[in-house]
Formats: sequence, C-alpha cells, structure tokens
Amino acid sequence: MKTLNADQTKPIWQTWVNNSEKHPDRDAIIYWKAGEEPFRWTYKNLIETAVKFSAYLMEAGIKKNDVCAIIIRHNKYFYPLYMGIAAIGALPAVLAYPNPRLHPDKFRQGLAGMCERSGLDWILTEHDLDEIIRPFAEEQGGTVKELIFPLEWDLNNIDYNEANKSVQKLSSEISINDPVLLQHSSGTTGLQKPVVLSNKAVYEHMMYYGASLNVKDDDKMISWLPLYHDMGLIAAFHMPLILGLSSVQLDPFEWVVAPSILCEAASSEKATITWLPNFAYNFMADRITDEDLDGSSLKSLRLIINCSEPVRAESHHKFINKFQQYDLNPNALSACYAMAETTFAVSQTVPDKIPLEVVLDRNELSAGNVVMASDESTNRVCVSSGKLIEGCKVKIVDPDRKQVGENKVGEIAVISVSLFDGYRNYPEKTAEALDENGWYYTGDYGFMHNDELFVIGRKKDIIIEAGNNIYPEDVEDAVNKVNGVLPGRVIAFGEEDEELGTEHVSVVAETNESEENFRKLKMDIIRAGMSINVNIKTVYLVPSRWLIKSSAGKPSRKANRNRIINKEFEQVWS
Repeated sequence: MKTLNADQTKPIWQTWVNNSEKHPDRDAIIYWKAGEEPFRWTYKNLIETAVKFSAYLMEAGIKKNDVCAIIIRHNKYFYPLYMGIAAIGALPAVLAYPNPRLHPDKFRQGLAGMCERSGLDWILTEHDLDEIIRPFAEEQGGTVKELIFPLEWDLNNIDYNEANKSVQKLSSEISINDPVLLQHSSGTTGLQKPVVLSNKAVYEHMMYYGASLNVKDDDKMISWLPLYHDMGLIAAFHMPLILGLSSVQLDPFEWVVAPSILCEAASSEKATITWLPNFAYNFMADRITDEDLDGSSLKSLRLIINCSEPVRAESHHKFINKFQQYDLNPNALSACYAMAETTFAVSQTVPDKIPLEVVLDRNELSAGNVVMASDESTNRVCVSSGKLIEGCKVKIVDPDRKQVGENKVGEIAVISVSLFDGYRNYPEKTAEALDENGWYYTGDYGFMHNDELFVIGRKKDIIIEAGNNIYPEDVEDAVNKVNGVLPGRVIAFGEEDEELGTEHVSVVAETNESEENFRKLKMDIIRAGMSINVNIKTVYLVPSRWLIKSSAGKPSRKANRNRIINKEFEQVWS
C-alpha cells in the first residue's frame, strides 16, 4: 500500500512538480483516442508544457483567483492547460462542451446561468464555439473579460526556463488555504451550483480517499467520465496526479458510442481502478458484444466503483454475469457515496469485498423504517455505499433536522474536513444547505445499517401519494424490466391530482415500439407498478433519445417532468 500523508503546506501545483522530480519518466496521463496510438504524457513533459501554457495565460492578463472556464473537447492539451491555470493561482472551471444534439439556444441559456452564478472571468474554448459564446464576452456589465483559444498557441515559442521563473514566483505566493478550482454540483446545465475548493481541501481529501482504496504505487486509474463532473475531475484526474500515479483518459463521447473502449483500454494498459455511475453497468452489459471484447481481459481491474446515484443490486449482478468470462473478479465491484460539496467521497466500500446487500420490506422502507423482508412482504434490495472515510461524519435526520437512530430513513447530513464553505455567489442556496454548526444537508435519503451508509434516493424526487412515500427509483427499476421499454430510459415522478388532493405516479418511458403496440405496452407498465404495490396512473411513451440527461449522464427527472407538465414536447403519447 502507498504511504499517504495528509499534512501539507504547499499548494497542489508544488505536489505535481515534486512528482515530476521523483518520477520524471513515469506516465502521468495516457490520452486515449479510438483508432489512434495513445499519447503518453510523462510527469516531466506534462509539467513543462503546463508552464508554457502558464506563460501565455499570464500574457493574456489572467491573474490569481481569476475563474477560467474551460470548454474544450477531449484533447491531449487539455491537461497541461488545466494545470497551467492552477500554477499561477487562477481557478480552472471545467464546463461541458455542447452535445451535438443540444440546441445552441439551450447551451447559451445554460452558460448564462454559469456566468451569473459562478462569476466566470475568462472562457478558454475552441473557435467552433466563437459565434455562440462571443456575446458573453461583449455583454455590458458581464463578468467575462475575453474569449481565449489556447489550442492555437504555439508552445514552441515559449522559453521554458524563463517561463518557469515567472511561474515559480507566482506559485510561491499561493497558500495551501487558497482556492485551487471551481467545480459544479451535479444537475442540468444552468442549474448547477458553483463550489470553490481550496488546495488544502483537495489535497487532504485525496489522501483520505486514497487510503480507503488501499492505493498502491502501481495502481493505474482509467476513466471515460467527463471532467466537468466531480467523479471524473477529482477521483479520476486529480487523485492520480496528486498521488504520483498514472491515469488513462478516454473521450466521453466516444465511450457513449462504443463503450467497449473502456474494456479495450483497461486490458491494454493493465488499469486497476475505475469509477462508473450505476447506469453505466447496465449500458455496458447491454451494448458490448462478445466480438467487441475479443482478446480483452479485465483481470487487472481491482476496483470498479459505483458512484453518483443509488447503487442497484441488479446492475451489479448483470455486470458480473456479462464480464466474468473476461476475467473480471466479482470482488472488484465496489461502491462510493460522493458529491462536489465534500470535494468528492463521503463513504467507500472495503476493497476486494462485494458491497453489502440487504433485502428490506418495501412498505416499511416507505414509512421510514429499515425492516428485513419476510416471505409475505414486497421487497427492495438496497446496496451499501460503504463505511465513512476518514475526516467525514454523517448523521441521518428527520424533516426537522433532528437526528434519528440507526435503521431509520432520513436525509443524509455530512460534515467533513474537505467540505466546501458555501456556493459561490449563491447565498440563498448556501443558507438552505449549510447550518451554523457546519453540517451540510445533502438532499439525499438514506440510512445507516451495521455502520455502513445506504443511499436510496433524492428527497426532492420522492412521490407522496395519499400519505405514502414512493421512491421513483423503485418504479423505474420495475418499468425498466418491461419488454418494449428501452432499458435505463425511464423516469418516474409525482404529478398533482387536484381532484384527489394528492400526487399520482406518472412514468415517461422511451420505446421503439410502433403505435399499434402502445396500448399493450402501457398496460404492461401499469402491471409492473402493481407488482411493487404502486399505482401508475399516467404513462407517457416517447421515442428514443427524447429524455434530457443531467450532467451526470442520467435522465433528469426534474427537466423531463417540466417538459411534460409544461407540454414543451413533440412525439409524446399518453
């Protein structure tokens, strides 16, 4: 196991420099592009290139504490650019590059929200987005000073030694308590809340989280995750760089089209650790063919960590059944509970041990009680997100924020050494989430059982029908099994029923079935709800790719509910 020390007095940039001096020729980042030979950044080359980017950034007028939004596609120069921003004390903030399916007006709307709340000073992007983004730089009274196109800079024009003198001077003025990055909480674009994290918070968190993973000196991380999401940015990018390890970085867009590239790259590079949101387990098991995996082995992977949404037992089982024949160790499956506000992880299951599963009485769970299932009860299998990592504490609270006991369901509250200080330029949201004692109220529902944390849903998503709590995840799991419904492309939500004075359960499901089969499909969906004692009153059938995704890649309940309620849609059958 690698020796980790949470005591640190230098900024993260200096940690990166130290790693380059210890391991100059070690691979820092392997940039993986389908159909191309991987590009390998050694620690020495990465730092030297970052310094050259810093020289251009300083020349452009970027100063300490300036927020630099990066909107760039998967590119090998992204990594030294990001590091070059941090080297001079400015704050990199990775934003999503617009999906080709996203309308430019929607992207502008989201970016406007980012500019207003996050206080973006500079936007570093590509010329392809110039026409869309330029108005933000020219807006009277706006925060954005200028658009910059760093991929067009000729780094050969920069003298490294001269540039490094200036960088060393600026980096020496950065305190461990100074901010190092701005990331956004998960959500739909424009509704994300900006979180500023200090050098100290990120460094300490990486030490504690690395210890919970039993990180070794020969570990190699691999990720397709977008770097605007905390799982991709903190776990899969910052952690290996801070710990002096190697990481393989894949293109998120390429992974969506061909998820087998994760297996191919992991096999080729002998990767050991990766993170996946729960939907990716189903997606990979369904989409990857045996032909795709010809010659691949997943033997090297010792941790495949499920994170960013409630862990589903069926997803794990499906993944094992699919990939065990390709040397996957079932004990590699793991789980974590994490969020941007705590830098990343709150809990983590023990490595080399399958996460604990408990079979509970679904009706009792809806009433807030953790009761083991009986032969007569309707069941729900809950999967542990592990034990708390060092530096974190959790309590489960009722609607009045009073702590409840173990085996009681409530909102998860967290206090942590790496906790954020509040949402940037968002005092009202900060006041809602943080109390005077430093507890952060996550909005997630869960419970503690045998000293392990179980996460079961979002507080805001719970449907209350005639006084009964219904978790949309349960409904979605049931509907996903219906023939004719596209797996993973379902949302459930509560719709006001004024006549009855309560909410009723509605479902939106993507399908490729023809209209002549809709009546049968709707009845099958309603029966799926009945199988778990839930009455689905309204079924909306939509075509493939209709559902809007959140920044985490999951269908967004809120955004899609609003589309339905406000009738902002086409091709919807109900």
